[in-house]
Amino acid sequence: MTNSVMDRLAALNLVLPPVPPPRGAFKPYSRAGNLIYLAGQICEWNGEVRFSGAIGGVHDLEAGQEAAQLCALNLLASLALALDGDLDRVVACHRLGGFVFAEPGYPDVPKVINGASDLMFALFGEVGRHARTAVGVATLPAGASVEVDGIFEVS
Repeated sequence: MTNSVMDRLAALNLVLPPVPPPRGAFKPYSRAGNLIYLAGQICEWNGEVRFSGAIGGVHDLEAGQEAAQLCALNLLASLALALDGDLDRVVACHRLGGFVFAEPGYPDVPKVINGASDLMFALFGEVGRHARTAVGVATLPAGASVEVDGIFEVS
């Protein structure tokens, strides 16, 4: 039987990528009781960074939102790994942290991270709403345009 979160993902014509291998000395997630802390994920698919360069320079807002959604899919792949594939065990998405490789003075960093936030709401409904940070930065790993991390409560 397919779980309802995976059904909603499929209805959006999206799939989870393979969990990206860490690009440093860390693991994709850490669990403390019912909380799962997800390491930051960049906008890569199968090891290929799909969006690189500055938002507001190389890429526009729409591309930034696509990059953020891709980061969120990578987060969910790591979360699924932690939950033996059962994303229906998510009780709440408590926090997302978003980092945008942005041109100096770029005003729409929060709108870029909406690409990740909107996906969480679409998949989990009200329990997908979360606290959030969105920060513009001078660079990200592998030149990626966006990185997102998260904290989820699970059963």
